[in-house]
Amino acid sequence: MDMNSLFSEAQKLIPGGVNSPVRAFRSVGGTPRFIREAAGSKVIDAEGREYIDYVASWGPMILGHSHPGVVQAIREAAGRGTSYGAPTEIEIEMAKRIVAAFPAIEMVRMMSSGTEATMTAIRLARGYTGREMIIKFTGCYHGHADSLLVKAGSGVATLGIPGSPGIPRRLAELTISLPYNDSASVRDAVRSFGGDLACVIVEPVAGNMGVVPPRPGFLETLREITREKGILLIFDEVITGFRIAYGGWQNLASITPDLTCLGKIIGGGLPVGALGGRREIMEHLAPTGPVYQAGTLSGNPLAMAAGIATLDLLRGKSYSALDKMTETLCSGYRNLFARKGIPVTINRVGSMFTLFFTGEEVTDFASASRSDTERFGRFFQGMLAEGISLAPAQFEAGFTSFAHTDEDISRTLDACGKVLEKL
Repeated sequence: MDMNSLFSEAQKLIPGGVNSPVRAFRSVGGTPRFIREAAGSKVIDAEGREYIDYVASWGPMILGHSHPGVVQAIREAAGRGTSYGAPTEIEIEMAKRIVAAFPAIEMVRMMSSGTEATMTAIRLARGYTGREMIIKFTGCYHGHADSLLVKAGSGVATLGIPGSPGIPRRLAELTISLPYNDSASVRDAVRSFGGDLACVIVEPVAGNMGVVPPRPGFLETLREITREKGILLIFDEVITGFRIAYGGWQNLASITPDLTCLGKIIGGGLPVGALGGRREIMEHLAPTGPVYQAGTLSGNPLAMAAGIATLDLLRGKSYSALDKMTETLCSGYRNLFARKGIPVTINRVGSMFTLFFTGEEVTDFASASRSDTERFGRFFQGMLAEGISLAPAQFEAGFTSFAHTDEDISRTLDACGKVLEKL
């Protein structure tokens, strides 16, 4: 069945025809690609067209699609059963790997999504501190939990949804949203509300307004202020965990948050989330403490098997080589845009990158929002026609994987050159 027919049928049965809003291509136009299969650095759509993929399932596929070692681990686990609703030894093995990789994590609770991890982190912070207010940063998306959708990035920014419909006003009022990378605004907010603040939650490297790295001193200031005032610091490393390095950004920056949210890569492409942190805080979770969290599929054996296989394979990989390949891609993009005189700012952190269609530096959501989204949409469609799959939104990250090759990078830059001739 062709794309238009598939999308038409899907729209009759699924809101917007998709099960996650940004997939609908609303900001870039056209019909979304329905994917049939994927392997390595490539995805193949329902009409048989092949694309070099830089979406990577929005981050998890750091080893590439359908890695044989991960697929075999899933097959073996499925042969033993897909879910038990009971503890398993494989959950312990996953917990050991996470605790070993993150000095800040002494205990970890497995869940089924990154949203569940961040939602639980907020609830736990409130339960532990006895306070209700939280600080987040405009353009940082932490999932679709009520407290965290206020001025969120990712699909919320892409679709231009104003405010937070469906969220009680009184609950939204407990969330303070501040500019990312603005230490002064954090100091002011803590000065005004410090005694009522349960936590500060932040993406240590923003990935949901496009890639925006932290300015020197920003995260250090957050750690200093929160520690002084008894406020918990939560790092949302759902994207950056095991993506930037084996472990998280906190290890590279030598900053110790109180709680850490994980997802994506630790599930090897299967639904997963995790919340970890200091023992004294984590033991406030039920059944040892009063803060309730539960999940029928938490620690699902298929996700644990895929995640363990992925993490074990990553131990033998060179992150510096992946960074170098990603920089080759981004440098090539910069040169091509410069030759055509088209303003672009390319932010890269490790194997994450974003092309912002603006000539100014992008350091927060306000500067990201000044990008030319219409021009990005035309670039996106041009690249798609050339067999290159990018995230269908200006305010998202792109990802390389260990499956991408020098030939993939060369083909991508050749495609970019052709698209810019017409742009």
